[in-house]
Amino acid sequence: MSTNAPTSAFKLNWQYIIPICLVATLAGFLFGFDTGVISGVIEPLTTKFHLTDIMKGWASGCVLIGCAMGVLICGPLSDRFGRKKAMLLDSIIFLIAAIGMSVPRWLPALLRLDVVFDDMGLQNSMEWSCFILFRILGGIGIGIASISTPMYIAEITPASIRGRMVAINQIAIVGGIAAVACINYVIAQQGNQAWLINTGWRWMFAAGVVPSFLFVILRLFMPESPRWLIEKKREDEALDILTKVAGADFAKSEAASIKAALSEEKGTLSELFSPKLRKPLLVGIALAILQQVTGINVFMYFGATIFKNMSASTGVDAGLLQQIIINGSCVLFTVIAIATVDKWGRKPLMLIGSAGMGISLVAMGALAQTMKDPTAATGWMLTFIILYIGCFGLSVGPVVWVILSEIYPTAVRGRALGLATFFLWVADYIVTQTFPIMDAKSSWFVAHFNHAFPFYVYAGFCVVLLFVVGMFTPETKGKSLEEIEHLWHKH
Repeated sequence: MSTNAPTSAFKLNWQYIIPICLVATLAGFLFGFDTGVISGVIEPLTTKFHLTDIMKGWASGCVLIGCAMGVLICGPLSDRFGRKKAMLLDSIIFLIAAIGMSVPRWLPALLRLDVVFDDMGLQNSMEWSCFILFRILGGIGIGIASISTPMYIAEITPASIRGRMVAINQIAIVGGIAAVACINYVIAQQGNQAWLINTGWRWMFAAGVVPSFLFVILRLFMPESPRWLIEKKREDEALDILTKVAGADFAKSEAASIKAALSEEKGTLSELFSPKLRKPLLVGIALAILQQVTGINVFMYFGATIFKNMSASTGVDAGLLQQIIINGSCVLFTVIAIATVDKWGRKPLMLIGSAGMGISLVAMGALAQTMKDPTAATGWMLTFIILYIGCFGLSVGPVVWVILSEIYPTAVRGRALGLATFFLWVADYIVTQTFPIMDAKSSWFVAHFNHAFPFYVYAGFCVVLLFVVGMFTPETKGKSLEEIEHLWHKH
């Protein structure tokens, strides 16, 4: 079912659309901030809390347990109570988590348990446990944001600009990662290693309080998703919002198309697992998993550690500085993706980017396996990582989120996107938890492959991604969400 006229025939109200999308992408910024901040604090945390390799992986990966919980919460919540309420809850969670991670002792102090732990000599254990608790809470916020933001933007923007607008959320994510890399670097310069280990890492987390508070306030002024409103029989409210987006004619045409699509949907859990939705559900889950198992968050979470191992410097600052370069390149290439995703299409970008990522990973693996002097290879390794990050930012990073926000029917979009994103975060957790083990100096993998093994594994998954995109993923460029629903019957 299509709209009566292409959205390019209507005059878009950019003054209405842009502010809404920018406020929505604040969630993406905090998503990136909370996932990227660990790269700067992981080494100080390791020293302060005497972390083993497994505990180090847990410090980075526990947030992903929260992410998986968040997506399971967000799907039913957004389908029942609306996209706006889910995003408002998300903003409050981000604020609480930012405060809690920077000062994890406040919860026991509030419950008057801190004195008990101090008397028992368990101050560090208590602080570590509370830190993990708040990091998981922050993960719940990330999980909700990972669904609610692209879904909301996809549902409030016309087809002709939907790819670009959803991809802007990826700019916000990588922008948050790049911003926190810069913040981490600046904070690390404010004192010596002892100060960084005891105090500096707290300021890295505390920097997230300001954007979290701004997020809470601005969320109150956002309109609801018109597609959700029509599903809930609140057509007048939906028409008002759609009219502001692109005029009265667009509103009538879009509302008619949405209602026609909804008349064919039940919106039940059984429909989600019905034969007609099996293919989009499986393709979405596959893309979500492959976005993570191709290795991106190894560089986002452990970039400072990778370069610490490969550089002559024994401090964290060299790694943090190179992390800024990596994240900056991701931002640059994501801008290119935004400019091209509605022109070139989703599939060409995905195919080019996946191939580039695979080639870069093989080159990194070969370099890591054959290099005699780690310090001499740092420059080449940085070059290949930037190429890998660039290919990810051009394609797999933003475009997977665009595809996931498009391919499911309105009535079950929240739950379907939630299920796919749940698998995304589980895959991310597995990658995050296994990388420190594979890359540990005492491991069998390092003894036989010299830090190259993880890169080869991730390159293999790039080949799988190429197959899934080439064989099973339809092109959705320029099509309304309702047209995409019918596209699966032809693909």
